[in-house]
Amino acid sequence: MAQTKFDRQVEETAESVAFGIGRFLAGRPMDGERKTDATFWRSGTRVLPKVEGRVSRSSYRAGWKRLTFRVSSLAALGAGGYQAGWVHQDATVATAQQIWANPEPALAALEQTGIAAASTAAVTTAAYFALTRKRRELMREWVLPLHEALALPLRLPEQTDPRRYLHIPQGFSEDDAVIRVDVPGRLDFSKDLVIDIITTKLALEGVTFSWHLAGRETYVTVKKTRKPPARAAFTEPKVRDIVAAAKESAPVIGIGSAGRIVTVDLDAESPHILVNASTGGGKSVTLRCIACQMLHHGSLVYVLDTKRISHPWAPGLPGVTYCRDIADIHDQLITLGQEGRHRTRVADDLGIDADPKDIGPRLLILLEEVNATMKMLARYWEKTRESGDPKVSPAIDALNEILYMGRQLRMHVLLVAQSATARALGGPEVREQFSTRILARYSVNAWRMLAPEVHPAPKSTKHHGRAQVVSGGSARETQILFFTETEARAWATTGTPAPPAAGAQPGPVQLHKPPADEDRPADPRNPAAASGELAADATAPPATPAPAPAVVDDDQAVGLREAAEHHLPGITLAALRFARANDPAFPTPAAKRGTEILYTVHDLKKWARNRPRAPTGTTDLD
Repeated sequence: MAQTKFDRQVEETAESVAFGIGRFLAGRPMDGERKTDATFWRSGTRVLPKVEGRVSRSSYRAGWKRLTFRVSSLAALGAGGYQAGWVHQDATVATAQQIWANPEPALAALEQTGIAAASTAAVTTAAYFALTRKRRELMREWVLPLHEALALPLRLPEQTDPRRYLHIPQGFSEDDAVIRVDVPGRLDFSKDLVIDIITTKLALEGVTFSWHLAGRETYVTVKKTRKPPARAAFTEPKVRDIVAAAKESAPVIGIGSAGRIVTVDLDAESPHILVNASTGGGKSVTLRCIACQMLHHGSLVYVLDTKRISHPWAPGLPGVTYCRDIADIHDQLITLGQEGRHRTRVADDLGIDADPKDIGPRLLILLEEVNATMKMLARYWEKTRESGDPKVSPAIDALNEILYMGRQLRMHVLLVAQSATARALGGPEVREQFSTRILARYSVNAWRMLAPEVHPAPKSTKHHGRAQVVSGGSARETQILFFTETEARAWATTGTPAPPAAGAQPGPVQLHKPPADEDRPADPRNPAAASGELAADATAPPATPAPAPAVVDDDQAVGLREAAEHHLPGITLAALRFARANDPAFPTPAAKRGTEILYTVHDLKKWARNRPRAPTGTTDLD
């Protein structure tokens, strides 16, 4: 028998009712269309693709919330209908009869009730608008513009409610605020673009982004970075206590965010440190901070400074060798390479259980302006090398050897560069030896070159003494510890005295004072003139200079007058006497002839090449 039209309608109605009851009990939308990514236990955050039209708020609720609301509403309606239908049935009939007989009191009561209801509604509405004013302003001024900018990069449907995936608190610019943005799990968007949009549209500065992309919930959190202190001066008692308590192998670099101490252990973390900064970025301040702490603990420091005047606090300190002339820098690097090979043999003889201090004192090499120094070393070697010598400067080879084997030999390099390219350092493998890198006033290209593992790159700042210390795949914003030159000298000369170097003898400069029976020191206010005997020499007729010897022996000992006349052209006797009295780096006496103090020609020439002066002209004294 064929099914009639009525039977089909009954079956379709029964099927619709069954599906409706199922959707009702399952907490699903009653129309059967799933518009968001909400599940029974989890609320939705995004509209599903190809969904058109308006999406209600209830579509974002989890299924159990919809079911709870439906059951509660149905129970309340049922209970109210039952009570009204059975308990108050007789009273309702009697009341209706009274109202019909005398309607005026009922109308007055209804009028008062209407006025009260309208007043309550007006007060409730005003209170609602007053309490939600800031939230509505937040939505209008910040959330909706951010949603409009992110909808295209994240490929969100137009019907997406921004409140479902943009969790922005009202005080989002405060230090302890946390912003959360739910992102699609398909990850087919540019993280850099999303970061730029969030930072620009919310006008954020000094924030960090943390991506959580594993699993079902994918989102990014934005937190305000607690800035380091504006200044970290050594004169502050707390900072001085921190420096005094630091380990011998871990000098304090500065103070980071939330007052955390930023330090690098040269034995356990990074044997060498690279400082990359543009002009005025505080390179010399950073090196002074580290070097004076190392001297305080008895290390030997070698300053290789082609600029000649980068560290005026260091010359003459015990344990410091200061080389300004490129020839002396070349020879010093070769000597340090020999010291490294000597320490390798010593370590091999001592065995694996030996105390590292038995190898020798810790050596710190400050290599200033590597971009210019490497070129000068190469040009110097081209001029001085002979037939059969290698094309590469042995000084550069010695530096590379130290970089490759510095940790075990207690030899560390502090390298300074304005642009630490692989070509400037001698290759990318050389640059990789610097696992700790300090960057200040850097460009985007410099960050990508030196710290590509840290992404996104923090914004560079012109704040004096502020730098990023990159180590172990993370960057720490740091206020570099500031020592004045006087404080650096004072801290370097206290603590453990520097021992002599083992193996090769680089010969740190020693402090000394001229004997009391010698000529009185020159007037510091007039370096070109000296007192005492010099004044008498100025009025006397010029003496006939003695003929220069045919062969110059750099090991011979001469007095200052003979040195000025025959060995140090361009340097007067007055200048030599002034330097002897005021320059702590002046050579130590080699002998004495009567009352005249003698110095070796080699030491005088080396001092003349490395004395502080403008880095122009020639330094070839031979």
